[in-house]
Amino acid sequence: MPISAKTAAAGAALAIVAVLGGTWALTLGSGANDPFKDCRVGARAGAAQIGGPFTLLSETGETVTDREVITKPSLVYFGYSWCPDVCPIDNTRNAAAADMLDAMGYDVTPVFISVDTARDTPESLTEYTDLMSPKMIGLTGTEAQIDAAVKAYRAYYKVADPTDPQTLIDHSTQTYLMDPERGYLDFYDRDTPPEEVARSVACFIDTLKTNDK
Repeated sequence: MPISAKTAAAGAALAIVAVLGGTWALTLGSGANDPFKDCRVGARAGAAQIGGPFTLLSETGETVTDREVITKPSLVYFGYSWCPDVCPIDNTRNAAAADMLDAMGYDVTPVFISVDTARDTPESLTEYTDLMSPKMIGLTGTEAQIDAAVKAYRAYYKVADPTDPQTLIDHSTQTYLMDPERGYLDFYDRDTPPEEVARSVACFIDTLKTNDK
């Protein structure tokens, strides 16, 4: 499917993708003493550990680590560029939230990690992310590298038919808010509108600045 057709599919009806790996893992604990309680949308304080080190291939062809990618607050999403409906919609939402935040004076990076090692090359990811947002970073890698990143983020994916060049891939659809110093802060389900994502992210950034003084 051409990139243009994939992006055009953002106007298609929302599809329901199975989310294994469990939203429960993101909502453990109590927020009674949570300094970010007014910022949170998807998770309470005490959530299970999300995120961690990864080594992937950037859309520029360079091997990069999480420390080189997440250098500022980032919206991290797992999907694939051949996705006919879910990924274009979710990535468009994340790009819109990043644009809103930029207009508000907040520098936030949308990050798209492809779980499609067979079809997503640095070149195809560059074309895809450039259509979404000039700020979006596309990442891919070997199957082992992708699996390590997916495991670290408690995400999920499953290739429907590895022998089919047009196969669909089932995958989790949460977007993770990551900070270079604090790590995982919150997640946003796919029905969270860009305005709410932007409000939440701005709240986290402001609270972090206040607490770090």
